[in-house]
Amino acid sequence: MNFEILGKIVNIEVIATGNSIRILPLLRKRYGGSRWRKLKGEATVRLFSGEIRLAEVHWFEAHGMGKKKMKIKCFLD
Repeated sequence: MNFEILGKIVNIEVIATGNSIRILPLLRKRYGGSRWRKLKGEATVRLFSGEIRLAEVHWFEAHGMGKKKMKIKCFLD
């Protein structure tokens, strides 16, 4: 992750759960078997260059695992 989330993530939506996640076997192997979900939301991010932008971010999450493999999908500003 080459960016930093500033503040809260808003407009959070679940976009995939369980077997509809393409990398589910990788998540289970790397982090353990749980009920994984793929989510998206909007957040203000600070990029590696120091620039601050509004972005749509995607990540995977399971109970007790926290946010994993967070990435910027697109910039909204």
